[in-house]
Amino acid sequence: MADKSLNEIRNTFLKYFEKNDHKIVESSNLVPNNDPTLMFANSGMVQFKNVFTGLEKRDYQRATTSQKCVRAGGKHNDLENVGYTPRHHTFFEMLGNFSFGDYFKEQAIHYAWDLITKDFGIDKNRLYVTVYHEDDEAFNFWKKIAGFSDDKIIRIATSDNFWSMGETGPCGPCSEIFYDHGDHLAGGLPGTKDEDGDRFIEIWNLVFMQFEQISKDKRIDLPKPSVDTGMGLERVAALLQGTHDNYETDHFKKIISSASEIIKIKQDQSNQSSFRVIADHLRASAFLIAEGVLPSNEGRGYVLRRIMRRGMRHSHLLGSKDPVFFNLFDTLKNEMSGNYPELVRAESLIKETLKMEEEKFLVLLDRGIKILNEEISKIDKVLPGDIAFKLYETYGFPIDLTEDILKSKSLEFDKERFGVLMRESIELARKNWKGSGDSAIEKIWYGIKEKIGATEFLGYENDQSEGVVKCLLKNHKEVSILLKDDEGMIVVNQTPFYGESGGQVGDTGTITTNDFKFEVTDVQKKLGDLFVHYGKVVSGSIKLEDSVELKINVERRNDTRSYHSATHLLHESLRRVLGAHVTQKGSLVEPSRLRFDFSHMKPILNEEIEKIENFVNSMVSKNSDVKTRLMTPDEAVKNGALALFGEKYGEEVRVLSMGDEDGKYFSTELCGGTHVKNTGDIGKFKIISQSSIAAGVRRIEALRDKQLDDYLNNKEKLLNISSEKNDELITELTEQITKLGGKPNLDQSDQKTLIKNLSKQLETISVNSILDDKSKNIIKDEEINEVKIRLQKVDGLPPKELRKLVDKGKKELSDGIVIVFASKDEKVGIAVGVTENLIDKFDAVKFVKVGSEIIGGQGGGGRKDFAQAGGQDQSKIDEAFEKLKSLI
Repeated sequence: MADKSLNEIRNTFLKYFEKNDHKIVESSNLVPNNDPTLMFANSGMVQFKNVFTGLEKRDYQRATTSQKCVRAGGKHNDLENVGYTPRHHTFFEMLGNFSFGDYFKEQAIHYAWDLITKDFGIDKNRLYVTVYHEDDEAFNFWKKIAGFSDDKIIRIATSDNFWSMGETGPCGPCSEIFYDHGDHLAGGLPGTKDEDGDRFIEIWNLVFMQFEQISKDKRIDLPKPSVDTGMGLERVAALLQGTHDNYETDHFKKIISSASEIIKIKQDQSNQSSFRVIADHLRASAFLIAEGVLPSNEGRGYVLRRIMRRGMRHSHLLGSKDPVFFNLFDTLKNEMSGNYPELVRAESLIKETLKMEEEKFLVLLDRGIKILNEEISKIDKVLPGDIAFKLYETYGFPIDLTEDILKSKSLEFDKERFGVLMRESIELARKNWKGSGDSAIEKIWYGIKEKIGATEFLGYENDQSEGVVKCLLKNHKEVSILLKDDEGMIVVNQTPFYGESGGQVGDTGTITTNDFKFEVTDVQKKLGDLFVHYGKVVSGSIKLEDSVELKINVERRNDTRSYHSATHLLHESLRRVLGAHVTQKGSLVEPSRLRFDFSHMKPILNEEIEKIENFVNSMVSKNSDVKTRLMTPDEAVKNGALALFGEKYGEEVRVLSMGDEDGKYFSTELCGGTHVKNTGDIGKFKIISQSSIAAGVRRIEALRDKQLDDYLNNKEKLLNISSEKNDELITELTEQITKLGGKPNLDQSDQKTLIKNLSKQLETISVNSILDDKSKNIIKDEEINEVKIRLQKVDGLPPKELRKLVDKGKKELSDGIVIVFASKDEKVGIAVGVTENLIDKFDAVKFVKVGSEIIGGQGGGGRKDFAQAGGQDQSKIDEAFEKLKSLI
């Protein structure tokens, strides 16, 4: 197969096992969904971990894969070796075949021998195998199947040939296949002192999961032993293409050749390492970005940034002053997108991210190197820690890059002094930090984040994942355990749950283990990237460092992101119909509706609403893909993206484009929320109300898809009910009129009585209609510091109805505080009720005074159990709510 390309070799492997009744399973994500202890998938068995342990069942017992892997962070870290050896990579593919309690050692050895000697045509005289020294079965099967003599089967007594999942769990002996690349290379057989040379190279590892480790001293047989194998695609491609060097295969040659053309310098012995680093790091960067991992200063994003910047520094060493990775991506896409279509799907995001990161890094690099070289000229061996810290803190120059440059000049820096300055900086930031709301409560998040770091958000690509519990809280105090019926908060290292921000509400769902269940009712983001899951323990208990499974409510998320995407289309439609003066002033994106506040001086005419709806529905009907890119805020705005005035953006922003309009995007905005993949997922859209909430600010509420259908059906029913009640009312009043009409002396007071009765009945019907409309009557019950509170907002309700709602709320809560806002005709009313058992602790008059001042009122009045006031500014209702909650 010496003439076969890497892609053809991958295909040969998969097709061989498919022919032998194995199911070809797609590579799982690089970010593992089922192992929160792993930074990235590093072997083929990661996606099958729960199948091997019996926690998960599949509809097949035999599988084969080509698994994407990254080893560049945590304990599996090959980053520093990449470029300087023939076989180290940050990104690689692992070919494998798996048996889940089906065939075992004899069949696994047969498949391996048959494939490599027949389909791959590898010379059997150049092959050696190793077995675990106690595994006589494997030894004898190799003799039988391969016809090997004893000296070709090497017994290994170390853990190199015994695999285990952990201190406990499945484990078993291994058998490795080695290829002899020839005596022109240095190196000895496995198990000898020279085994690390380049002559004898492992190409395939067969793991026989035979036992279960119960404890340190106890091991039992597994009832259904299984097989897990791993063959590095790049290694076997090198062998089949007549080389021992992975970077000499067709795949890497194409990438390196393209890099050489872009940089305009040929590869030779002196610069070979730099070209290899670029080729390898491009692969890792592109695949990680395709999965939604973006460069940052935390977690996986930090590892990605290190990979990118290491590769970009090597392009700089080759003399390039322009972005290389961005221009090199097309070669990688052409090479690998046939097997990995995500490279096409995420092409724009990958290219924009590579371009932006490299442009930013080149500026940083030139500035930092200039300063560093000036300082190096002043020292002998050690760079002062103050200089290293200044480069890091003031100029954003990564400390590992400083260390790397110093190392290349046989210098070092004062790490101890650098550490002292870092700690002082953190402490100063803590003292200067100002939170929102109750400072005593909010301040705890700073200490928690400093201790456990940011939460990694996986929700752009996943709706479930595993995570490790890093912090537990009850009554806003850190605890070590949460028990059944406890209400509390959970922070994990990574989560698919979206934290409320940008108008989009937080996800709900569950956090579970085998015997524990936590119902997540809300997720909030603290300090920008600390995701806090609020909820209640339904069963079992949970403690720190437990591994948990996180599942969002998928239906709710799908509805929410559809409304978020609809909001973007609505925003652009408003600007096109009403004018460019339309600017977002606020939004709420829920799974059941959207609310959008914007600048506009007058009511929207019916024909304008029809045009707006037609714009949105036209974009929905085109079923066009939604595009996500990463840019700097300035670049995004230059490319036509809408940014919210007054909003704070970081160095990098997600740019969302959607809607096909003659080959151009209809809407482009900066947004970190979750969105549909295709505009068709939004469904039919309709505006159901508009109102004024402040001078020059209007509010639109809209529904889509099934919520719209339900609304229209309910509206028709309500109209029918109202019509029936009106008919009854008319009949009743007609009878009264007839009776009175029969009297010769019908006076004015009788006429007034008729009119008063009619008005009262019609008002009752109107009020009931508003209260039955969930888009106009929003009720949210919460508990703060063990006090139940009801927050209610009603749109279009006369203030005189507030007392009834408060009384009803107090009755339904039985004990607690009820806060109700009603808005109508650009005015707003507030009423607060406190149940009898709480009036010694809380005063309704005080609540109303604080709330009314925020909404532009005068303070109102009442008693400790009930108070009421009015105001002018409907846009401040949510702010008033939050302030009143902070008083409880």
